[in-house]
Amino acid sequence: MFIGSLFSLLLAASAVPAGPVAAAPTAPPAPRLIVAISVDQFSADLFAEYRPLFTGGLRRLQTGPVFPSGFQSHAATETCPGHSTILTGSHPARTGIIANDWYEFGVPRADKRVYCTEDPTEPGTSSANYVVSPVHLRVPTLGDRMKAANPASRVVSVAGKDRAAIMMGGHAIDEPWFWNGKAYVTLKTNAKPVPAVVRRVNAAVADAMTRADPAVVPAVCRSRASDIRVADRTFGTPLARAAGDYSGFRASLAFDRATTDIAIGLIQDMKLGQGSAPDVLSIGLSATDYVGHGFGTEGAEMCAQLMGVDENVGRILAALDATHVPYVVVLTADHGGHDMPERNRTRSVTDAVRADAALLPAAMGRSLASEFGLTGPVLVGGAPFGDIYLAPDVPDALRSRVLSAARARYLAHPQVAAVFTAEELRRMPSPTGPVDEWSVAERFRASFDPARSGDLLVALKPHVTPVPDPHLLIATHGSVWNYDRRVPILFYRPGAPGFEQPLPVETVDILPTLAALVDLPIPAAEIDGRCLDLDPGANDTCHAAGH
Repeated sequence: MFIGSLFSLLLAASAVPAGPVAAAPTAPPAPRLIVAISVDQFSADLFAEYRPLFTGGLRRLQTGPVFPSGFQSHAATETCPGHSTILTGSHPARTGIIANDWYEFGVPRADKRVYCTEDPTEPGTSSANYVVSPVHLRVPTLGDRMKAANPASRVVSVAGKDRAAIMMGGHAIDEPWFWNGKAYVTLKTNAKPVPAVVRRVNAAVADAMTRADPAVVPAVCRSRASDIRVADRTFGTPLARAAGDYSGFRASLAFDRATTDIAIGLIQDMKLGQGSAPDVLSIGLSATDYVGHGFGTEGAEMCAQLMGVDENVGRILAALDATHVPYVVVLTADHGGHDMPERNRTRSVTDAVRADAALLPAAMGRSLASEFGLTGPVLVGGAPFGDIYLAPDVPDALRSRVLSAARARYLAHPQVAAVFTAEELRRMPSPTGPVDEWSVAERFRASFDPARSGDLLVALKPHVTPVPDPHLLIATHGSVWNYDRRVPILFYRPGAPGFEQPLPVETVDILPTLAALVDLPIPAAEIDGRCLDLDPGANDTCHAAGH
């Protein structure tokens, strides 16, 4: 920069005419429509692996600012916590969304398990049969803040999962739509008529489910079709979906295509970006997660799925172009993911294993009950890692001893990397500094909530898949390790310059960055993220907007 400025001064002082001076690049107008796309389980590793193969929307997004090493910073690398960070600017410790579900023993129902986007006070509900609600999200989203600043702003959120739609949309969504297992539905509180595009998509999906859907293996994916046997099933090559298989539909190309169809239809029908105030649209493409869980991340199934994501993102960008309104797109993910241990071991990941079933809270609790002469549950939790709770019936006089014994038993297991108590994390300050250098404890602290987190928080060692039974999930995520934390963050704004920044940034940086583009003030004390300058070397958008 200094050398370029010096050269300009010397040229101006020269007696030789310099000719016409090129005009400085004109900054694109402020966006009237903000579009946030989350690709569920789209890890930074997958992005790096498939970058050369993208030819559609994901290729075009790479012409804008690219942050290939973004971080979902926290330990609880699950769908709900991850989505809660993207448009709030806050870690789960602040959003209150510590996991997909947790336990609250004081809720007024027999089922004490609480799903992240349910209202447990609704009569007759359970964590499996729930009423969708944003009640657990403790902070505003970008859409909430935009509507508070100007009620004319509209907030639209469309996703394959309710937790994606709600966590990115927030508390004041004008049009929330998400898949409920059989159709796209909305919130109980949304009394507006069903948009025509939703009716069309639901009818088309219902009709398609009457027929089988043949397997599709794009040419670029055929070299990845290498079958591997796990238990009584074979993985590695896409399978045809049988008629009526709604579970299989979620892991199909058609699922994201239907979500995209609704998003595009609402862009067009609502004339998003053409009102008196800027609008925000969030889109959750969820099929990648179901493919990762059901087939792993390194077979032809995932390759075919990502080619579909590339196509759908291209369709979204084409629809935005057709509006002729200024827009900005950001694409990221709620978490990363890891391939099945059986295939990892064939690729020299020698420590890749499935978790020992003895680590499940129920099994560990039975052992502790025998030691302390207790009856009934001792430990409560849904997995052999993450949040584990002392059962409320453990006598007060024994609770500290049982907790200490449980911690010692977990730490003694060869698959366990670390165990923290709630009291240890409560005393820790919120983490700062480079996110890629955070300790395991700091990662847990970023998703710790004293009212919702477990009494113990357990981290398994790297490459330990926390699903003992491959019939439940073939692969998963949720660990504290970087293969689950790292995600790409891509911005795109027509007419704006592109660059690549390899240093680590966080998904909590997305909110202040987008807010700066629409000149929306965000008090720094209310969020954990920082504004990213999307035009370095020219106008510093962050400082110009006071971020």
